[in-house]
Amino acid sequence: MPHDPTLERLANATLLVPFESYQAPRWVLDGLADGISGVCLFHNNLRSAEQVTALNAHLREATDLPPLISLDEEGGDVTRIGQARGSDYPGNAALGAVDDPDLTRETFRALGLELADLGFNLDLAPSVDVNVADDNPVIGTRSFGADAELVARHAAASVQGLQEAGVAACAKHFPGHGATSQDSHHTLPRVEADGDLLRRRELLPFRAAVDAGVRSILTAHIELPGLGGDGPSTLNRALLNDLLRDEMGFTGVVVSDAMDMRGVSERIGIPEASVLAVAAGCDLLCLGRYVYADQVAAVRTALVEAVREGRLSGERLEEAADRNARLRAWVARSAVERVPDDSASAIGLTGARRAVRIDGDLPPLNDPFVVEVDAPPGMAVGEVPWGLGPWFHDTMRVSPDGDHPSTVLATVGDRDLVVVVRDAHRYPSAQTFVSGLLRAHPNAVVVEMGLPIWRPDCGAYVSTYGAAHVNGLSAAELLGSAGALKVTN
Repeated sequence: MPHDPTLERLANATLLVPFESYQAPRWVLDGLADGISGVCLFHNNLRSAEQVTALNAHLREATDLPPLISLDEEGGDVTRIGQARGSDYPGNAALGAVDDPDLTRETFRALGLELADLGFNLDLAPSVDVNVADDNPVIGTRSFGADAELVARHAAASVQGLQEAGVAACAKHFPGHGATSQDSHHTLPRVEADGDLLRRRELLPFRAAVDAGVRSILTAHIELPGLGGDGPSTLNRALLNDLLRDEMGFTGVVVSDAMDMRGVSERIGIPEASVLAVAAGCDLLCLGRYVYADQVAAVRTALVEAVREGRLSGERLEEAADRNARLRAWVARSAVERVPDDSASAIGLTGARRAVRIDGDLPPLNDPFVVEVDAPPGMAVGEVPWGLGPWFHDTMRVSPDGDHPSTVLATVGDRDLVVVVRDAHRYPSAQTFVSGLLRAHPNAVVVEMGLPIWRPDCGAYVSTYGAAHVNGLSAAELLGSAGALKVTN
């Protein structure tokens, strides 16, 4: 087929690409110059604040109109800039537990200003899913809560906070991933609920985000037949046009969730899924973490060929390119000059402290031993440190599947015991392990750093509503006030 630079440039304009390293490779810089709309950075691109700032400045130099430079920075458990030690922001579940929209707005504004300082202009956040499934493996503490009106309040506040900082917000995962019991990274979840319920529950926070002026919305790779249409929402024209555009009045950029996720592309491949996503109404294709030069070229080729074959209209491609250009223009003129503000850097810890809850009376703690019961990280979270280890000298991390309570108890002896868990309600082996410890130490303190759903009989039960660095510090401070503890910074 003949080379068509105009059509290829339009196809490029739908792409949000990842890359391999701490420096932008030539294929990315050339791609930005040839019309690629932007990049999405992951852990493998982030080494230090200085390196990230320089990288993002280099990316901006590749094109006249600033490219979209994005990442998944939700604060809380899903953090990219906090990967080394955990986030300095408490996360949505903690903010929802406090339920102070002003605090949420201030927190996301502080986060947005930090991202802007690093050179980012699009944050694939906030998650505005209503987490009504206790066993949800992918949302959980990423949600503000299980009540749609509460989530809607904080959806609006978080969008406003980010965008006041000059960073475009991206409400996700449309039309709502909170009722799923499967992870769309691995499969295609299906939510069997009637349309009336889904409109009252799942859609309410997205309406609030739209009313708050959110600049982009990210789709979910899930099926919700109650809202009409078949297949993943990312490929569902009825949801992305009839519902989101026509009924809800959204005029911004529709961003796909990562196209390398099995929920959307396992059966048909990333290039074909990308064609169908753009045809359905996605403007910007977030390709995923490992979709590099050759695969990016394959997606571009698939889009061009789909236009030539009549399966994708050129007008749809132009519409997507225009929306993405308008978003790039918005971030270019919305940059905020940051004024140093000590209170902004402390807002995350303030929120975490306000979120922490205690059931029961904290016993006096003298020379405690901390046992952290490990839990597997989700795909969205990745390997980010969590727990109380940074603040307590004697801390042991155990596997509930590979270790035995008796071995741990022999080490603990008669010392005071603090047991740390994360979403214990989702892991029967963790519950069994903790119960074994509590039989010998019934007055132990249990600290839940996920959702406080499984509550064992113990001396005191502490809930942090998240496992970010500041969530751990808030719990450490609380335990430190209960007795003669040595808490290290």
